[in-house]
Amino acid sequence: MKAMRKRLAATTGAALVMILPLVAIPAQAQADQRLQRLEQQISALQRAVFPGGDERYFQPEITPQQNPQTTDTSPSTSALTGVLERLESIEQQVARLTAATEVNENALSAMEARLAALEGGRAAVSAQPGSISTPSGAIATPGAGSGSAALPSPPPQGTPAPTPTPAPAATPSPARVAAVAAITKPVTGDQGEDEYTYGFRLWDAGFFPEAQQQLALYLERYPSHRMASYGRNLLGRAFLDAGDARGAATHFFENYQNDPQGARAGDSLLFLAQSMIALGDTRRACIALAEFGDTYAALATGRLSTTYAGLNGRVDCD
Repeated sequence: MKAMRKRLAATTGAALVMILPLVAIPAQAQADQRLQRLEQQISALQRAVFPGGDERYFQPEITPQQNPQTTDTSPSTSALTGVLERLESIEQQVARLTAATEVNENALSAMEARLAALEGGRAAVSAQPGSISTPSGAIATPGAGSGSAALPSPPPQGTPAPTPTPAPAATPSPARVAAVAAITKPVTGDQGEDEYTYGFRLWDAGFFPEAQQQLALYLERYPSHRMASYGRNLLGRAFLDAGDARGAATHFFENYQNDPQGARAGDSLLFLAQSMIALGDTRRACIALAEFGDTYAALATGRLSTTYAGLNGRVDCD
């Protein structure tokens, strides 16, 4: 009986020695297959992320030659070490790809910023005088839902429109230079208001080209100042009083369009009608007057009632 037990134990031990390697082989093969798939996916991702991803120009860092599959049919420390080395290599590749992706994203962000700046430059050019008309020839009125017709932009002409920072047409005389120098710029602590007030003083003294320069400078430096609506309207008046009705119409229209609720938007719309009358454009003058009466009814019957009535009497809008 004891002899049979010994033979059975010996037979069982021999069978286990033969079976254990066979059990370990599928697990090792499965790990190798999964690693192979990961390596192939990372190689494909490398070709997508890095320039020259074609195999003719790109040699993947992980190759079967560098990391050959083990053919040992028994579990060993060297096989496990090979798997760990390949996993470490994969992790390094993933880190490189992540860094490359971040670099690409930063480059794309920089390109988008440059495109936005270029588009903003084009918009600024199109907003300059002489370029405010739309393809349809009219711009919808942004008033308080008056329901009146769209307000057309000033009609284009063959002569160039004035720039936002005009210069005097001729060299001023010494007497004029001295007279302009006699007009002082206030110093109140609010630099924006000081710039506007100085432009107003130049306009009020009849120095219209100098007032145009000063007011354009004020609007360039302080476009969001609380007196900006006053400044744009006064800039239009400086052109109108200097005899340049077309340049005046551009600034009046811009002030009304950009800020219809501004403190001097209604004034600009009424002065736009006056500029159109000076240009002989009765149709646009009538549209501006009708829009003014509908959108700024309080001004039409209050502070600007005399000017409004006077302009209505100069044109036949029937």
